[in-house]
Amino acid sequence: MGSDVAALHPFGSGGETKSSFDFSFSFLPREQREALKTVYAFCRTTDNIVDNAGDVESNLHRLQRWRKELEKALAGKSDYSLLNQLSSVAKRFHIPVEHFYELMRGVEMDLTTNRYETFEQLKEYCYLVASTVGLMSLGIFAPRNERTKEYAINLGIALQLTNILRDVGMDAQYGRIYLPQEDLRRFGYSEHDLFARRYSPEFQSLMEFEAKRAEEFFQKAKISLPPEDKRAMFAAKIMERIYFHTLQKIREARFNVFDNSIRIPRSIQFLIAVKYWVKQRLFGL
Repeated sequence: MGSDVAALHPFGSGGETKSSFDFSFSFLPREQREALKTVYAFCRTTDNIVDNAGDVESNLHRLQRWRKELEKALAGKSDYSLLNQLSSVAKRFHIPVEHFYELMRGVEMDLTTNRYETFEQLKEYCYLVASTVGLMSLGIFAPRNERTKEYAINLGIALQLTNILRDVGMDAQYGRIYLPQEDLRRFGYSEHDLFARRYSPEFQSLMEFEAKRAEEFFQKAKISLPPEDKRAMFAAKIMERIYFHTLQKIREARFNVFDNSIRIPRSIQFLIAVKYWVKQRLFGL
């Protein structure tokens, strides 16, 4: 699904993102690593409610129950150990609990919304399902500069847009179109074309436009990360590099995501992670 809860949500389809997280987290001290695993377990579990095979009404009911259990955990104790662990992590690392509820709002949108008229509407969705996860993680990474929040927000949007471009065909199979309706009209590519998986010059132009938009957010993230926080945020930077590489592979495939499975092999993810870790340690990049 396009909703990969991100971004640092971005829980990509299949095992790609799990390995991306593995490589990013493996360089962290144990306390941080375990705390992040709890946060991402919460995000994945929340996202899985949307992926449940049940009908929309049933899944909305499950999400509401999950929200109430989160409230119980934050106020005292839930029946779910994961939520109790999340509450403990939130207190220990001073994570604003509003981000947990924002994530749930974004996940709920996948149950109630399957079209986005404008990019501003899509951007809000990307913030809710992806940037929020980056903001949750900031307390654990412990950056020194308040401006690093901008990095987390911009990176989350960039990662989620990359997920959406990669999964355009699969999302269409579920009746979901994340690409803004205004953009489809602009490039003369219809919903019928998308559902028919029509790879055309119009589709290429549409995807090129969206890819440039994603690249702009990668660039915004890069610019907004203060130099003094590059070391604290190096795990996020590894995710940034892996997903930017994914976006470049989409471009190299000439945006034919219908016939090509765009995935970064684990071996390449590992090399990207090690390369950045070495550069960061030696040169502070």
